[in-house]
Amino acid sequence: MNKITVVGAGHVGATTAQRLAEKELAREIVLVDILEGTPQGKALDQWQSGPVEGFDTRIIGANDYGPAKGSDLFVVTAGIPRKPGMSRDDLVKTNAGIVQSVAAEIKKVAPKAMIIVVSNPLDVMCYVAKKVTGFPRERVMGMAGILDTARFRTFLAQAIGVSVDDIQAMVLGGHGDSMVPLISYTTVSGIPITQFIKQSALDPIVERTRKGGGEIVSLLKTGSAYYAPSSGAVQMVEAIVKDKKRLLPCAAWLEGEFGMKDVFVGVPCLLGAGGVERIVEIELSAEEKAALVKSADAVRETMSVVEL
Repeated sequence: MNKITVVGAGHVGATTAQRLAEKELAREIVLVDILEGTPQGKALDQWQSGPVEGFDTRIIGANDYGPAKGSDLFVVTAGIPRKPGMSRDDLVKTNAGIVQSVAAEIKKVAPKAMIIVVSNPLDVMCYVAKKVTGFPRERVMGMAGILDTARFRTFLAQAIGVSVDDIQAMVLGGHGDSMVPLISYTTVSGIPITQFIKQSALDPIVERTRKGGGEIVSLLKTGSAYYAPSSGAVQMVEAIVKDKKRLLPCAAWLEGEFGMKDVFVGVPCLLGAGGVERIVEIELSAEEKAALVKSADAVRETMSVVEL
């Protein structure tokens, strides 16, 4: 890829830019932020790590979207972070305004780009980006399911005492307390998770996964998670840039899949050069289906607060 722009030079955005550069996923990374000097300083610092880390990707910082012109892909991390006691939904009005202006700029400078949204509340911010740009659904997606799944896999690996590599899992639904970890599809090297851990021990792990972001917010006190969220965003970028056809849980705009439409919710997506190339409808238990519908309803409720 020729150029990728990361919007927002805070912890998530800056870490994402660094990871993208180190993996050489584009010839040029543009880091955009409204704070004067911040994106320029971070970009220069990161670029100077190239000779040590062994990457040739150029990283540029900017306060406007001029250098982002013609970008192939945007990772949107802009917005205020959560503070202790705040839910992701508490951020909705402030961050909707920010993402609205970002999306308008993207439409202007790169009308053919793809957008990966990381800003919270994630599913609703995807809706704002899609609505403002008018881009087709395959080009606007959200990073949440990968992060939620990574947390789930981490906690399971710790509880069972196996490598995270051997835990296969998928967390669907909205990025919030109503997310849906699919126990029926969770395995250890193909062996059902229930052969390793009782349901009574699984329940607290599921609950910890749902509250995973809040746990970190309460520990940091002045911000929210950024190492794992940036990893999730970069995994999506890599799947698109390298046309890997990865099947990953991502926030996608549903048009009838899983019996739902006109809502962004985390579902299994085939990611490749065309963006969200396919939404894979999998069989869910009655309980999982009901939980997914409930999660989508929670997203719709937050969507109704947004004025565009």
